[in-house]
Amino acid sequence: MNSMMQTRAAKRWIDWAIIASMVLLAFFMLLPFLWLFSMSFRSVADAYKMPPSFLPPSLDFSNYWAVMTSKVPFLKIYANSVMIALIVTVGQMITCTLAAFAFARLQFRGRNALFFALLVGLMFPAQVTILPIYLGYARIGLINKPIGLALMYLTSSFGVFLMRQFMISQPKALEEAALMDGAGYLKIFWRISLPQLRPALSALGIITFTQTWNYYFQAKVLLGKQDQMTLPLAMDVLRGYMGAGNLAVVMAAMSMSILPVVLLFLIAQKFVIEGITMSGIKN
Repeated sequence: MNSMMQTRAAKRWIDWAIIASMVLLAFFMLLPFLWLFSMSFRSVADAYKMPPSFLPPSLDFSNYWAVMTSKVPFLKIYANSVMIALIVTVGQMITCTLAAFAFARLQFRGRNALFFALLVGLMFPAQVTILPIYLGYARIGLINKPIGLALMYLTSSFGVFLMRQFMISQPKALEEAALMDGAGYLKIFWRISLPQLRPALSALGIITFTQTWNYYFQAKVLLGKQDQMTLPLAMDVLRGYMGAGNLAVVMAAMSMSILPVVLLFLIAQKFVIEGITMSGIKN
Protein backbone atom coordinates (compact mmCIF):
# COMPACT_ATOMS: atom_id res chain seq x y z
CA MET A 1 0.00 0.00 0.00
CA ASN A 2 2.78 2.39 1.00
CA SER A 3 4.71 1.58 -2.16
CA MET A 4 1.63 2.35 -4.31
CA MET A 5 1.17 5.71 -2.59
CA GLN A 6 4.84 6.50 -3.05
CA THR A 7 4.58 5.58 -6.74
CA ARG A 8 1.54 7.84 -7.22
CA ALA A 9 3.28 10.69 -5.39
CA ALA A 10 6.36 10.25 -7.56
CA LYS A 11 4.25 10.30 -10.76
CA ARG A 12 2.49 13.44 -9.53
CA TRP A 13 5.84 15.16 -8.95
CA ILE A 14 7.03 14.10 -12.39
CA ASP A 15 3.84 15.49 -13.96
CA TRP A 16 4.30 18.79 -12.15
CA ALA A 17 7.95 18.94 -13.23
CA ILE A 18 6.94 18.37 -16.86
CA ILE A 19 4.20 21.01 -16.68
CA ALA A 20 6.59 23.50 -15.08
CA SER A 21 9.19 22.83 -17.80
CA MET A 22 6.60 23.32 -20.54
CA VAL A 23 5.37 26.58 -18.99
CA LEU A 24 8.95 27.83 -18.77
CA LEU A 25 9.67 26.88 -22.39
CA ALA A 26 6.41 28.48 -23.54
CA PHE A 27 7.33 31.69 -21.73
CA PHE A 28 10.74 31.89 -23.42
CA MET A 29 9.14 31.15 -26.81
CA LEU A 30 6.53 33.87 -26.33
CA LEU A 31 9.00 36.40 -24.91
CA PRO A 32 10.16 37.78 -28.32
CA PHE A 33 6.53 38.30 -29.40
CA LEU A 34 5.62 40.01 -26.13
CA TRP A 35 8.66 42.27 -26.47
CA LEU A 36 7.67 43.03 -30.08
CA PHE A 37 4.17 44.19 -29.09
CA SER A 38 5.55 46.05 -26.08
CA MET A 39 7.97 48.01 -28.27
CA SER A 40 5.28 48.85 -30.80
CA PHE A 41 3.34 50.88 -28.17
CA ARG A 42 6.28 53.05 -27.09
CA SER A 43 7.29 56.49 -28.20
CA VAL A 44 10.63 56.90 -29.96
CA ALA A 45 12.30 58.15 -26.78
CA ASP A 46 11.01 55.20 -24.74
CA ALA A 47 12.06 52.70 -27.43
CA TYR A 48 15.74 53.65 -27.00
CA LYS A 49 15.61 54.29 -23.25
CA MET A 50 18.26 52.53 -21.12
CA PRO A 51 17.84 50.38 -19.16
CA PRO A 52 14.78 49.12 -21.07
CA SER A 53 11.55 48.25 -19.29
CA PHE A 54 9.42 45.30 -20.32
CA LEU A 55 6.08 47.12 -20.11
CA PRO A 56 5.56 50.34 -22.10
CA PRO A 57 5.03 53.48 -19.98
CA SER A 58 1.80 54.16 -21.93
CA LEU A 59 -0.11 52.74 -24.88
CA ASP A 60 1.02 54.93 -27.76
CA PHE A 61 -0.73 54.03 -31.04
CA SER A 62 1.07 56.68 -33.06
CA ASN A 63 3.55 54.12 -34.39
CA TYR A 64 0.73 52.21 -36.09
CA TRP A 65 -0.55 55.45 -37.62
CA ALA A 66 3.00 56.25 -38.75
CA VAL A 67 3.17 52.91 -40.60
CA MET A 68 -0.11 53.61 -42.41
CA THR A 69 0.90 57.14 -43.40
CA SER A 70 4.52 56.41 -44.32
CA LYS A 71 5.88 56.58 -47.88
CA VAL A 72 5.94 52.79 -47.92
CA PRO A 73 2.55 51.60 -49.33
CA PHE A 74 1.95 49.24 -46.42
CA LEU A 75 -1.65 48.27 -47.25
CA LYS A 76 -0.75 47.53 -50.90
CA ILE A 77 2.19 45.42 -49.72
CA TYR A 78 -0.06 43.67 -47.23
CA ALA A 79 -2.50 42.85 -50.04
CA ASN A 80 0.40 41.47 -52.12
CA SER A 81 1.42 39.11 -49.31
CA VAL A 82 -2.18 37.93 -48.80
CA MET A 83 -2.65 37.31 -52.53
CA ILE A 84 0.62 35.38 -52.93
CA ALA A 85 0.02 33.28 -49.80
CA LEU A 86 -3.54 32.38 -50.84
CA ILE A 87 -2.61 31.48 -54.45
CA VAL A 88 0.34 29.34 -53.33
CA THR A 89 -1.70 27.63 -50.60
CA VAL A 90 -4.62 26.73 -52.88
CA GLY A 91 -2.25 25.75 -55.69
CA GLN A 92 -0.24 23.40 -53.51
CA MET A 93 -3.34 21.83 -51.99
CA ILE A 94 -4.53 20.94 -55.52
CA THR A 95 -1.28 19.88 -57.18
CA CYS A 96 0.24 18.08 -54.19
CA THR A 97 -2.96 16.12 -53.53
CA LEU A 98 -3.25 14.94 -57.14
CA ALA A 99 0.43 13.99 -57.29
CA ALA A 100 0.21 12.18 -53.95
CA PHE A 101 -2.79 10.19 -55.20
CA ALA A 102 -0.78 9.07 -58.22
CA PHE A 103 2.24 8.05 -56.13
CA ALA A 104 0.17 6.32 -53.43
CA ARG A 105 -2.55 4.59 -55.42
CA LEU A 106 -1.58 4.20 -59.08
CA GLN A 107 0.78 1.55 -60.40
CA PHE A 108 3.05 2.67 -63.24
CA ARG A 109 6.59 2.04 -64.38
CA GLY A 110 9.21 4.20 -62.69
CA ARG A 111 6.89 5.35 -59.91
CA ASN A 112 9.43 4.90 -57.11
CA ALA A 113 12.28 6.39 -59.14
CA LEU A 114 10.15 9.41 -60.00
CA PHE A 115 9.17 9.87 -56.35
CA PHE A 116 12.83 9.63 -55.32
CA ALA A 117 13.73 12.28 -57.90
CA LEU A 118 10.97 14.48 -56.48
CA LEU A 119 12.38 14.12 -52.97
CA VAL A 120 15.87 15.03 -54.19
CA GLY A 121 14.44 18.45 -54.96
CA LEU A 122 14.07 19.01 -51.22
CA MET A 123 17.85 19.03 -50.86
CA PHE A 124 18.43 22.09 -53.07
CA PRO A 125 18.18 25.50 -51.39
CA ALA A 126 16.41 28.37 -53.11
CA GLN A 127 19.77 30.03 -53.84
CA VAL A 128 20.62 27.24 -56.32
CA THR A 129 17.54 27.65 -58.50
CA ILE A 130 16.85 31.38 -58.24
CA LEU A 131 19.21 32.43 -61.07
CA PRO A 132 17.60 30.37 -63.89
CA ILE A 133 14.18 31.38 -62.57
CA TYR A 134 15.20 35.04 -62.62
CA LEU A 135 16.52 34.81 -66.20
CA GLY A 136 13.38 33.01 -67.34
CA TYR A 137 11.10 35.53 -65.62
CA ALA A 138 13.07 38.41 -67.16
CA ARG A 139 12.36 37.01 -70.64
CA ILE A 140 8.61 36.72 -70.08
CA GLY A 141 8.15 39.91 -68.06
CA LEU A 142 7.43 38.49 -64.61
CA ILE A 143 10.08 40.47 -62.72
CA ASN A 144 8.49 42.88 -60.24
CA LYS A 145 5.18 41.00 -60.50
CA PRO A 146 3.84 39.40 -57.26
CA ILE A 147 2.11 36.73 -59.33
CA GLY A 148 5.56 35.59 -60.50
CA LEU A 149 6.57 34.78 -56.93
CA ALA A 150 3.32 32.83 -56.48
CA LEU A 151 3.84 30.82 -59.67
CA MET A 152 7.21 29.57 -58.38
CA TYR A 153 5.57 27.64 -55.57
CA LEU A 154 2.36 26.22 -57.01
CA THR A 155 3.63 22.78 -56.10
CA SER A 156 6.00 21.43 -53.46
CA SER A 157 8.04 18.26 -52.95
CA PHE A 158 7.34 18.42 -49.23
CA GLY A 159 3.61 18.78 -49.86
CA VAL A 160 3.56 15.73 -52.15
CA PHE A 161 5.52 13.75 -49.56
CA LEU A 162 3.19 14.79 -46.72
CA MET A 163 0.02 13.94 -48.63
CA ARG A 164 1.42 10.65 -49.96
CA GLN A 165 2.43 9.48 -46.50
CA PHE A 166 -1.03 10.28 -45.18
CA MET A 167 -2.73 8.56 -48.13
CA ILE A 168 -0.66 5.40 -47.69
CA SER A 169 -1.82 5.17 -44.06
CA GLN A 170 -5.47 5.10 -45.16
CA PRO A 171 -7.24 1.77 -46.01
CA LYS A 172 -7.68 1.03 -49.73
CA ALA A 173 -10.75 -1.22 -49.43
CA LEU A 174 -13.29 1.40 -50.52
CA GLU A 175 -11.15 2.55 -53.44
CA GLU A 176 -10.60 -1.02 -54.64
CA ALA A 177 -14.33 -1.75 -54.37
CA ALA A 178 -15.14 1.37 -56.38
CA LEU A 179 -12.56 0.38 -58.99
CA MET A 180 -14.14 -3.07 -59.34
CA ASP A 181 -17.55 -1.38 -59.80
CA GLY A 182 -16.16 0.49 -62.78
CA ALA A 183 -15.43 3.90 -61.23
CA GLY A 184 -12.63 5.89 -62.84
CA TYR A 185 -9.58 7.13 -60.95
CA LEU A 186 -10.77 10.73 -61.02
CA LYS A 187 -14.12 9.77 -59.52
CA ILE A 188 -12.41 7.61 -56.87
CA PHE A 189 -10.11 10.50 -55.99
CA TRP A 190 -12.94 13.03 -55.74
CA ARG A 191 -15.55 10.88 -53.98
CA ILE A 192 -13.43 8.62 -51.72
CA SER A 193 -9.82 9.74 -51.30
CA LEU A 194 -10.25 13.50 -51.01
CA PRO A 195 -12.76 13.45 -48.07
CA GLN A 196 -10.29 11.31 -46.11
CA LEU A 197 -7.53 13.85 -46.61
CA ARG A 198 -9.06 16.71 -44.60
CA PRO A 199 -6.58 16.56 -41.65
CA ALA A 200 -3.58 16.38 -43.99
CA LEU A 201 -5.00 19.12 -46.23
CA SER A 202 -5.46 21.37 -43.20
CA ALA A 203 -1.86 20.76 -42.10
CA LEU A 204 -0.52 21.37 -45.60
CA GLY A 205 -2.58 24.53 -45.99
CA ILE A 206 -1.40 26.08 -42.74
CA ILE A 207 2.24 25.11 -43.23
CA THR A 208 2.24 26.44 -46.80
CA PHE A 209 0.51 29.72 -45.87
CA THR A 210 2.97 30.38 -43.06
CA GLN A 211 6.00 29.49 -45.17
CA THR A 212 4.87 31.63 -48.11
CA TRP A 213 4.05 34.56 -45.83
CA ASN A 214 7.68 34.61 -44.66
CA TYR A 215 9.49 34.28 -48.01
CA TYR A 216 12.29 36.83 -48.05
CA PHE A 217 15.16 35.78 -50.31
CA GLN A 218 13.01 34.94 -53.33
CA ALA A 219 10.97 38.13 -52.96
CA LYS A 220 14.16 40.17 -52.54
CA VAL A 221 15.46 38.92 -55.90
CA LEU A 222 12.22 39.11 -57.90
CA LEU A 223 10.40 42.10 -56.42
CA GLY A 224 12.26 45.42 -56.43
CA LYS A 225 9.50 48.06 -56.65
CA GLN A 226 7.97 49.10 -53.35
CA ASP A 227 4.35 48.69 -54.46
CA GLN A 228 5.10 45.14 -55.63
CA MET A 229 6.93 44.02 -52.47
CA THR A 230 5.83 41.62 -49.77
CA LEU A 231 5.82 42.26 -46.03
CA PRO A 232 9.30 40.86 -45.18
CA LEU A 233 10.79 43.31 -47.70
CA ALA A 234 8.69 46.16 -46.32
CA MET A 235 10.26 45.57 -42.91
CA ASP A 236 13.65 46.10 -44.51
CA VAL A 237 12.55 49.36 -46.11
CA LEU A 238 11.03 50.66 -42.88
CA ARG A 239 14.16 49.71 -40.94
CA GLY A 240 16.18 51.92 -43.28
CA TYR A 241 19.82 51.92 -44.25
CA MET A 242 22.05 50.56 -41.45
CA GLY A 243 19.03 50.38 -39.13
CA ALA A 244 18.52 54.13 -39.17
CA GLY A 245 14.71 53.87 -39.16
CA ASN A 246 12.41 54.34 -36.19
CA LEU A 247 12.58 51.10 -34.21
CA ALA A 248 9.14 51.53 -32.64
CA VAL A 249 7.52 52.06 -36.06
CA VAL A 250 9.24 48.93 -37.42
CA MET A 251 7.94 46.96 -34.43
CA ALA A 252 4.41 48.25 -35.07
CA ALA A 253 4.64 47.12 -38.71
CA MET A 254 5.98 43.72 -37.65
CA SER A 255 3.16 43.33 -35.12
CA MET A 256 0.59 43.86 -37.87
CA SER A 257 2.44 41.58 -40.28
CA ILE A 258 2.56 38.54 -37.98
CA LEU A 259 -1.05 38.75 -36.80
CA PRO A 260 -2.62 36.66 -39.65
CA VAL A 261 -0.10 33.85 -39.18
CA VAL A 262 -0.44 33.81 -35.39
CA LEU A 263 -4.24 33.81 -35.54
CA LEU A 264 -4.29 31.11 -38.22
CA PHE A 265 -2.03 28.88 -36.15
CA LEU A 266 -3.97 29.42 -32.93
CA ILE A 267 -7.25 28.55 -34.67
CA ALA A 268 -6.00 25.53 -36.61
CA GLN A 269 -3.08 24.14 -34.57
CA LYS A 270 -5.15 21.04 -33.76
CA PHE A 271 -5.43 20.20 -37.47
CA VAL A 272 -1.69 20.72 -38.03
CA ILE A 273 -0.75 18.29 -35.26
CA GLU A 274 -3.41 15.78 -36.32
CA GLY A 275 -2.42 15.90 -39.99
CA ILE A 276 1.30 15.53 -39.39
CA THR A 277 0.77 12.74 -36.85
CA MET A 278 -1.52 10.73 -39.12
CA SER A 279 0.82 11.18 -42.10
CA GLY A 280 3.48 9.12 -40.32
CA ILE A 281 6.17 11.83 -40.57
CA LYS A 282 6.65 11.49 -36.82
CA ASN A 283 8.45 8.22 -37.54
